[in-house]
Amino acid sequence: MQRLKELHWQILFASVLGLLLGLGCSQLFTWTPDNTLWMKLIDFIGALFLRSLRFVAVPIVLFSLVGGIGALSDLQKLGRIASKTIAFYLTSTAIAISIGLGLSSIIAPGGNLSTSTRQLLQSNNASAVELKIEQAVAPDVWSTLLNIIPTNPFSAMANGNMLQVLFFSVALGLGVASLPDKQRILLVDVFDGLTQVIIQIIHGLMKFAPIAVFCLLLSTGAQLGWDVLGILGQYVFTVLLGLSLLAFGLYPLIVRVFTKHSVMTFFQSIAPAQLLAFSSSSSSATMPVTLECCQERLKLDNDVSRFVIPLGATVNMDGTALYQGVAAMFIAQTCGLELGFMDQITIVLTATLASVGTAGVPGVGLIMLVIVLESIGLSTEQMTMGLSIIFGVDRILDMSRTVINVTGDCTVATIVDAFESAQSTTLSDSE
Repeated sequence: MQRLKELHWQILFASVLGLLLGLGCSQLFTWTPDNTLWMKLIDFIGALFLRSLRFVAVPIVLFSLVGGIGALSDLQKLGRIASKTIAFYLTSTAIAISIGLGLSSIIAPGGNLSTSTRQLLQSNNASAVELKIEQAVAPDVWSTLLNIIPTNPFSAMANGNMLQVLFFSVALGLGVASLPDKQRILLVDVFDGLTQVIIQIIHGLMKFAPIAVFCLLLSTGAQLGWDVLGILGQYVFTVLLGLSLLAFGLYPLIVRVFTKHSVMTFFQSIAPAQLLAFSSSSSSATMPVTLECCQERLKLDNDVSRFVIPLGATVNMDGTALYQGVAAMFIAQTCGLELGFMDQITIVLTATLASVGTAGVPGVGLIMLVIVLESIGLSTEQMTMGLSIIFGVDRILDMSRTVINVTGDCTVATIVDAFESAQSTTLSDSE
């Protein structure tokens, strides 16, 4: 019982209880929140908590980045952090997709699905999938790069476009850093004070996290049910196996080899962010908690975590990238198509590009998947059929891959911090 007093154990207990109870409810009745007061209340509590987290996401990025960059006496440090972060994120995303493609080629989860099962799943989900296909817009390198710069920073903040908010925060921080010391120190103190205010708000919100997580997973489990999981068991297994290889293979290896943190300490420190990511399916909503875990529990350098975590919540989608690799292969297999080596390379490149600037919100993975499927030449009819088949289990996989997205953010932040610490020590010794 002593462990339950710690926040992450409380969230874990609430997660397991909510999901199991929700799956049990799915066998007894259909979850229709519009019909009963208690279902409406459960959905309302979960939605209210997520909205509260999104409410503090933009301010914590803006205030902490401006204060952190403004206080930097060595702006070359920011350049080093940025270059390392982007390189690690792009590399890990490509590795994740490759793992997904490799597992799908070996297991071939789409090869054993019966015709009757396909027709049943297609008829249940076709209308929802058609909407996802309409929302998808193929990525363009130049447009993606251009869209990093906001035409109106206040509009970017209002819409929660985190990549544009990040750009504006860095630009504003550099402007503060270039001011005379008297003005610079005054502004840095103001932004640091505002950062502490937001952190106190986050602390207050996290007291309600176990209740909110319970409600979120109760609703999700009740809407999901066991039946669809059973039908698509091989596909779900392939995705979860790939995600497990990242979570328990690649990331621990990186932490062990390149940092001074033990693997156990690393996972214990980021557990609250992982559990919240699982329940919310949103790396953006989880971002304030992820930032707090890195700064207060892992004790990473504030300059590193302030830059790496917000950027990761927008561009680093390792879990989603792996899922897209598996899903693309699965859909191709159900359509009787065989993807060659160049098709798989196209998937890696397209999924990596599509992940940049994509909002870290629930359900966005399916829209990104449409873009990937279009890149390998699938027709609208084939995409509708394939996405309709996997639509029913997307929620549980969305929850799982968001955990990996957040874990990847923390892993990269830990590596960059270790590299920066080593470089600072080397520079100090040389002086």
